[in-house]
Parts: sequence; C-alpha cells; structure tokens
Amino acid sequence: MGTDKLLDGMVSRQDLAQQLGLSADTLRRWEAEGDGPASIRVGRRVLYRVSVVNAWLRARERKAKGAGK
Repeated sequence: MGTDKLLDGMVSRQDLAQQLGLSADTLRRWEAEGDGPASIRVGRRVLYRVSVVNAWLRARERKAKGAGK
C-alpha cells in the first residue's frame, strides 16, 4: 500500500489556505480558536480532509443565509 492512497482526499494547510484565498496563519489561528475546519496533525504537518472542509463550508453557508432575519 503506497502513501498516495493513504492521503487521498487530504490537503495541506498551505494548499487549503491558497484555495480559500487566506493565509496559513489564519487557518492556524482558527485551529487554535476551534473555529476552522477540523484538521489532522501528522508530525509537524497539518492536513485537512477535503470532505470535512466542504462540510464546514456548507455549514457556514447555512449560517450566512439566516443572518439579518
């Protein structure tokens, strides 16, 4: 079993930050505050499961729809 299959569906903090248009420091701060998507630490690496990030984004979308009512 190769590590490629093991890490399928995972994205690094730096890659996620780039995709979201944020800094890695913002994701780090959100992690410390318990406010961002759940992450997995493997040694010094921080990884995010893409499906978890998508669910987190959907949850934020629902909250935004109810704002202002």
